[in-house]
Amino acid sequence: MTFAVPTSAPAIKPLVLACAFSLFANAASAEQAVATVNVTGARFASDAALTPIGATVITADDIRRAGANDVNAAIRKIGGVFGRQSLDGSPDFGLDLRGFGSNSSQNMAILVDGVRLNENELAGPILSSIPVDTVERIEITRGGSSVLYGEGATGGVINIITKRGADAGYHGSLSLEGGRFDQYDARASVRHGEGPLSFDLAADKQGTDNYRDNNAFRQKSISGGFQWAVDGSRVGMRVESARQHGRLPGSLTQAEFDANPRQTNTPNDFGSLDSDRITLFGEHRIGSVELAAELSHREREVQSAYDFGSGLSESTYHSRQTQFSPRLRQISRRDGMLNEFVAGVDLTRWERSTSFGSESSQDAKAIYLRDEMRFASVYNARLAVGARHERFDKEDASAFATEKGEQSQNGWSVEGSIDPVAGITVHAKAGESYRIPNADENGYRSSEGLLDVQTSRDLELGVTAGSDARRISARVFRHRLTNEIFFDPTIDGFGANTNLDPTRRQGAEVEGYLTFASDWRITGQLQHVKAKFTDGPNAGREMVLVPKNVVTARLAWMPSTGQTADIGAQYVSSQRYGNDFGNTCNARIPSYTTIDARFAQKVGNWEFAVNGLNLADRQYYSNAFSCRGGIYPSDGRQLKLSARYDF
Repeated sequence: MTFAVPTSAPAIKPLVLACAFSLFANAASAEQAVATVNVTGARFASDAALTPIGATVITADDIRRAGANDVNAAIRKIGGVFGRQSLDGSPDFGLDLRGFGSNSSQNMAILVDGVRLNENELAGPILSSIPVDTVERIEITRGGSSVLYGEGATGGVINIITKRGADAGYHGSLSLEGGRFDQYDARASVRHGEGPLSFDLAADKQGTDNYRDNNAFRQKSISGGFQWAVDGSRVGMRVESARQHGRLPGSLTQAEFDANPRQTNTPNDFGSLDSDRITLFGEHRIGSVELAAELSHREREVQSAYDFGSGLSESTYHSRQTQFSPRLRQISRRDGMLNEFVAGVDLTRWERSTSFGSESSQDAKAIYLRDEMRFASVYNARLAVGARHERFDKEDASAFATEKGEQSQNGWSVEGSIDPVAGITVHAKAGESYRIPNADENGYRSSEGLLDVQTSRDLELGVTAGSDARRISARVFRHRLTNEIFFDPTIDGFGANTNLDPTRRQGAEVEGYLTFASDWRITGQLQHVKAKFTDGPNAGREMVLVPKNVVTARLAWMPSTGQTADIGAQYVSSQRYGNDFGNTCNARIPSYTTIDARFAQKVGNWEFAVNGLNLADRQYYSNAFSCRGGIYPSDGRQLKLSARYDF
């Protein structure tokens, strides 16, 4: 077993599956609307007038009302983000902003309290280990964001903000849930505040046998921290630990899926993931200048075992990452103009060693600057410009050779907005984002040296209209990519990671909400994206594993009687199979619609709820890596009952 195999190659088990466990209208003024949204801007808790343009915010109340048990589900169900079925039975679906297919996690930055979770490998961030009860809000910013967040942020950024501080005394919750497929979830959390000092602790134990055979999943996680905050200063620490174990059911052909989507061809395969992270943070204000920094260290160990017919083949890899991110911000006001200047440095050291002797490492150093101005006028005009320079020193090992090299890249952005009339905001964004080839991609590549840096010219135009009670936003976007890094299954009959001919993502996004009759609320999101080659022998052909349309809608009932009800649906259009670069397969991954719902009743400090997923019991799949094959079936209908006690 060798990690030299690309994780994008579905037909080859080694690294693909070795990593699978972890990879896998009444218009109010714009001033009024902005002031009610608590969002993080420029990697700081933002001034209310400088919230990120075009961000989607999911609150803790939204998460609880929808019955989402983990962060990944909240992003999909409430944020309208397309999620591709995980390969390992975990809740960590492959999230995809703006149609980047099987490499979506490499084109999107995910952070927790400003600390980046993405690493120098194809394994995606593990969001299910974040205790959902510790989350205050989730911010989704679509589009190129490399200036502030570095490489791999072409599709956008998802920032998960945990609860900071606590009211005086002890507060917390206990919850227990059980459902079909022997699913269970037991959670407990407590927070305490006394003067400037506060602490929190959360623990979660969950498990399920899942829909398919040999697909049981178990996870234990714990998260805790403390902080001291007074007079514009804040220091603290967070510790997070998770243990996962799962059975790996493998893929099916179309004929096998039609006969029995629950079956497995790999009854003996399994894997595990252990992850530990500690973060120290601090903030201090000196006059108009704010200083902040995070120091984070993470250790991860992945084990896997696969039966190739002659007994189990086992492998292990251990990776570690240390990040240090100091930065400063100055906010000044002059003649009515508000100016925010941000400067920072990101330093990251990543290392990985495997049980078969290969080792890889990467040192990344970045500096970024950004300045935003809000002008004093009734039009609320804003203009922001930013730039980033990042350098990478890499040593990427494979079964054939070890490559050492240095790569560097610049990113930039210009964005602005204006309110032509009260209640309507028009915005525009332009810039260049980038992605660096990771250790797995360089380990199984088509070129002699390191793969080239992927770059994207990004453009977005949008408009937002409405008030706190009703709002709608629409955006059109385009990403023109050069040297896109992708696994090409047509190379030499086996496939390899390579730099593709020029490609393009372009489309439109619409999202909005409406509150009516005082206790009803409807929300919806639409993503329409066309992903195509624009040059070379595949010019004009569609990119694989990208649905053109994803539509999400939710209806919530929130009366003052202690009852709540929430129902949602998501439609995903058809997609090209994962190896269909030539668009020659005479079939596509079929479109599908799923429906979920939840009803809850409060009785004193208790809340009792019933939750249903895939209520129509649709047999479908969102992950398939070969024409009519390589299929990973999605879950069938599931009903769950839960009880929660708040104190």
